[in-house]
Parts: sequence; C-alpha cells; structure tokens
Amino acid sequence: MPLSRIDPAHYSALFAAKAKRFRRMFADLELPELQLFASPPLAYRLRAEFRMWHSGAGVDYAMFAADDPRRAVPIAEFPPAVDAIRALMSRLRARLLASDVLRQRLFQTEFLATLKGEALICLIYHRPLDAAWEETARALAADLGVQLIGRSRKQKIVIGRDWLEEEIVLDGRRLRYRQIEGAFSQPNGEVNRAMLGWARAQAAGLGGDLLELYCGNSNFTVALAPCFDKVLATELSKPSSAMARHNLTANGVNNVALARMAANEVAAALTHVRAFRRLRDIDLDAYRFSTLFVDPPRAGLDAATLDLARNFANILYISCNPATLHANAAALAATHRIAAAACFDQFPYTDHLEGGLLLQPR
Repeated sequence: MPLSRIDPAHYSALFAAKAKRFRRMFADLELPELQLFASPPLAYRLRAEFRMWHSGAGVDYAMFAADDPRRAVPIAEFPPAVDAIRALMSRLRARLLASDVLRQRLFQTEFLATLKGEALICLIYHRPLDAAWEETARALAADLGVQLIGRSRKQKIVIGRDWLEEEIVLDGRRLRYRQIEGAFSQPNGEVNRAMLGWARAQAAGLGGDLLELYCGNSNFTVALAPCFDKVLATELSKPSSAMARHNLTANGVNNVALARMAANEVAAALTHVRAFRRLRDIDLDAYRFSTLFVDPPRAGLDAATLDLARNFANILYISCNPATLHANAAALAATHRIAAAACFDQFPYTDHLEGGLLLQPR
C-alpha cells in the first residue's frame, strides 16, 4: 500500500467503491441490504513492521516500493499506525541513533499495541545479542514503557513479557484477550470490535449449541459463547489453541469445549466417518447444534466442510476473501439463502475487504 494513497479525504469514496464491488459480486445470490463497517481513516493499525535502513551512523524505518518489492524506501512516519505506535517510532529511532549497541546490524523492527494501551517492540538483528545489548535494551524498555524482545538467529531475549493484554468492551461486557508476540491478532482494533458486535447481533436468539471452526485465539468464541447453550470450538494450531484456552478462562467462559483439530477432521468426526483420540473426552452426541460459525483462511471451506455445513440451520461466516466467500455461498445456495450480510474495512486504502454472511435454510 503506497503511503501516498492514504488521504482521509478520499477514504469514504474508496470504501464505497469496495462495497460496490462486493454487491456486484454477490448480485446472483440475492444479497440483502449490506451493512457497512468503516475503519477510522487514520491511526487504525495495532501492528506494524519495518525494515531498518542504515546510512552511515543513521537509521530509518523503511517500506518496500509498490512498483519494486525489492527496493526499500525510508519513511519518516506511518499514518495508519495507532498513536501509541507512531509515538514509539519517533522515540525509538532517537534512541537507536544515540546507541551503537542498539543500532548495530538491526534488521527489522516490529510493533504491537492494544486498544487497552499496552505496547510491545521486537528488534530483530543479524548478529548475536550479548550482555551489553541486554543491559542497554533493559534501559530502553524502561524508558519507553514497553515490553521488549530481541531476536537473532537461535536467540530470543524477552525483557518484561512476550505478550500483551487486550480489552474490548462489547454489549456491556469487557472481553479480555492475551496476544502473544509473533502470533496472529486482529490488526484493526475498531473494525475487530465491529465484527464481534455484528456476529453477536446475528447470533442473538438462535439458541441451541454452536460449532466453531478455525477459532484461533478465541477472538469470536469469547464474544459468541453466551449466545448459546454449549460450544464446541476447534483450532489446529497449537499456539493458538493454548491462547484460546487462556482467553476462555480469563473471561470466565465455561460452556466451551476446545479441540485441536482441522476442519475436515471435525467433519469426519461429526459424520462418524472416523473417530479421533483428541475427542475422547467430548461427547459429540450430546450436542444439539443450531449454528456453525467459521472464519477460515483465504482459501475458504473445503468440500468436506461444505458438506457438513449443509446440515446446519444457521451458518455464520466471516471471510477475509470475498471471492471464496462467494464461491462457498454459491455452493450452499441450493439449501441456504443469505439472510444478512456485512462488509468490514480492516485494511483501508487497499483492495482488501472482509465480509460477513448469515446463511439460513430456504
């Protein structure tokens, strides 16, 4: 995304154009009125990473040119980042310019922040990190008021902690999430809040039990669980599963069973094609599923999961790829219609758009 494209005066028109393309793509599926959830036009990103550009004793943040991904372009500021990250960028660069120990062979810098106000910086080097670096880095972390990580080949030095606590107030509830450095977290905090709110609004009144696939760190699980009697949530990634368990406990959510499984494995288990030891403590026959919730990778749902979805009265689908969302909705069109639809602008000034659909039986 060229920084020159970031102009709040043009934001509304750019988002409207993306929504128009979405409506056109789904016109063959009788799309209902589309709810639109815009991003703040500036200061919306909670994550940012930069290559470091060295020139003599100087150092700058750099991004890669849109027309040549191998050409680094030094930048003075990054308007998409939340205020906390932008302030830290300036303060960190000043400290780097004043310290050979911190600046030497620094390759990349990554920032993570939360709506709650916490921040973490990861400094990645092309050299071993020694005691002198750690002593200097501890003073840096204390001065900036951040959690700090130094990485090099086969090294990870954590000063403070390697995770942050996020809090999102939603429908009167304070949702708490632990976000670990290097793991996925939603980059646009306000749009994530909007996605959670829209999903809860669609789930209200559905009742019964929920099956959630691709639950990640339980971002949606924590928000949706109170809408259902019981929830079976699944996630294949081991680190994400560990974060999900922590976040469910931290939020006092006790009606969720978590299984570390791929979506096609869950389909095989529920259709009694195969039994899995990972489900030995979960009585699948005790569930009365009314709703399937999915937030899959860009590739969308595979054939086995689509076959499973046809058996659900309600399918709540969040997608980071409108093309595969349309393909999956079309594959389900013989049994399900689109009852509600939304667009979420996670990445302003780009062509990327997230979509949400509620599918219900015809």
